[in-house]
Amino acid sequence: MYLDGVHNRSSPLPIQIGTVAEMRDLYRAAEARAARMRLLTVSGQELADADPTNIAERLARSADRLAFFLGSRDAQVIEGDGAEGIAIVAPGPARKPVARFCVDGIASLDAIEDIEDRDAVAMHLELLGATIDRIQRERERGALLATLREREQRLEHMVGRMFSAQEEERRRVSQELHDGVAQTATALARILEGVGEGQTEALPAAERDRLAGIARALVRELRAVIGGLRPTLLDDLGLQAALRSLADGLEEDGYQVSFCMADDASRLSPTVEIALFRVAQEAIANVRKHAGGPCAVAIALRIETGHLRLQIRDSGRGPSDRLDAGAGARPTGRHVGIDVMHERMSAIGGHLEWSAGADGGVTVTAHLPESA
Repeated sequence: MYLDGVHNRSSPLPIQIGTVAEMRDLYRAAEARAARMRLLTVSGQELADADPTNIAERLARSADRLAFFLGSRDAQVIEGDGAEGIAIVAPGPARKPVARFCVDGIASLDAIEDIEDRDAVAMHLELLGATIDRIQRERERGALLATLREREQRLEHMVGRMFSAQEEERRRVSQELHDGVAQTATALARILEGVGEGQTEALPAAERDRLAGIARALVRELRAVIGGLRPTLLDDLGLQAALRSLADGLEEDGYQVSFCMADDASRLSPTVEIALFRVAQEAIANVRKHAGGPCAVAIALRIETGHLRLQIRDSGRGPSDRLDAGAGARPTGRHVGIDVMHERMSAIGGHLEWSAGADGGVTVTAHLPESA
């Protein structure tokens, strides 16, 4: 009985030992799966926040984490398609190699015996490949944008220098006309008016008066040309006075001009004042060419929230080939003056809008942001 009792008590032991072993195996498998999940989760979160400034650090930590998972002490992620290590490829059908994962004792995924470990490492390498590819694309876009910004700045600088040289040439020609041809024409007018002596005394009075009138008209035309080349009001009194002079010239020719200037518009930089004046000058010249005669013209210079706005609007006939388009439209063809206005505003960091009304009239608006 005793032996039977012992036997009876000990007979279930093989079953109990087998159950514990299975539980241990299940526990180890669960731990392994949890380790794989932690590996992918932590690395995935870390790599998702990677950017060009910290990518090297994130790759190094991910490599160390993967090495520890594989039972190694050290590993590296080397960007580029090297000869050694496990290939890390970019996502997509091309499977372009972007880096290599180098760890001691493992030359390929096939060297990892456990299938689930192998799959986890493969997924980790895919995360690395997607991150490296994304950062490379960001770097390429950043380099491209930097190149475009540099070229844009160089173009603006070149256009600005071109306009500055043009204004300097206008100043020189204006001074030469004033000091040379205009003075000579003035002297001629005085002589013909009888101020001087010489052959004019032999001319009949009517002929002398006619010639004197021609000389005076020549002086007026020369002064108008000089003023158009480089108005002294722009240098001496600023943009508002120069715009007022343009408005006065229109009124003298019969146009009904409304003139509105901002109360707080102080002197701007010479470059800005020149650009805005040339825009107004070209817009008013177009009014004279295309309006079909005297009409209502509105000139306004306003400082609004965040930017300055200059607008010249007329109610005339408008150009014969105007576009049926809204603000911002640019007529094509022979409208070189409008293109120049656009370029002048772009050179100082602003932009220009040109629009022709369906019933006639043209509106030209130059915008200059406060930052410019």
